[in-house]
Amino acid sequence: MEGTVDGFRYGVVTPVAAYVMACLGGALGLRCIVRSLIDRQSWKPGWLALGAASIGCGIWTMHFIAMIGFQVEETRIGYHLGLTVFSLAVAIVVVGLGVFVVGYRGAGRATLCLAGTVTGLGIAAMHYLGMAAMQLNASIRYDPVMVALSVLIAIVAATAALWAAVTIRGFLTSLGASLVMGVAVSGMHYTGMAAVSVHLHGTVSSWAGDTPTSLLLPMLVGPVVFLLLAGVVVMFDPLLVLGDGEWNRPRPPAPAQEERSGRTAAARSWSHGQG
Repeated sequence: MEGTVDGFRYGVVTPVAAYVMACLGGALGLRCIVRSLIDRQSWKPGWLALGAASIGCGIWTMHFIAMIGFQVEETRIGYHLGLTVFSLAVAIVVVGLGVFVVGYRGAGRATLCLAGTVTGLGIAAMHYLGMAAMQLNASIRYDPVMVALSVLIAIVAATAALWAAVTIRGFLTSLGASLVMGVAVSGMHYTGMAAVSVHLHGTVSSWAGDTPTSLLLPMLVGPVVFLLLAGVVVMFDPLLVLGDGEWNRPRPPAPAQEERSGRTAAARSWSHGQG
């Protein structure tokens, strides 16, 4: 028996909230990566790790906020705790691989393609691991064409995001890139969900698992709090709140250098006067 699938149980609330979280994670991640590139004296691994964790948490949070709005009318849905947490780890680790590759090797064509492919496959893996964590009295099947399209969207989105991370420096342009990234990630998710069909089991099981709200909402608190704290770090970092091109302006000389320069100029003037 075919199940009745509804991906928008709460209307536009869950898609909009999911999109906002994807944009927030993308914006924070891009700014952290930019921060690692504009100041060679900063702790580069730390900023890259914070950027990767922000993007990974944003993507994962986007997925499970969207899944709160997913239901099959004929059966309850629960989630396996271990697989749900594992999907978050996959998102952060694989995004981190791509971020560190472009952070240290730049945005050459071959490097970007490799990093984007690995990261995109990781995003897709996170999505389908999250789907595998679902527990319901039915089996889930996928349209192979739609699955392939969702993976392709994930790879393109990841490649574009990594390219933006190492080439776009301005605040407003980074913000625009994060909005586009949010569209791409959301598009990948809902393309993957369009591939889903649910085939109900003939008998009703006595399964008693956690509901989406009882499990997902508490689990979402951690990544959301992390994103907010990362946002505070970014907001209060001087280099990241400067306008476009501010970090490229020459720094004024230190007071000691100014004093030495003044003494040198005075000595030269005195020697010319003696001559």
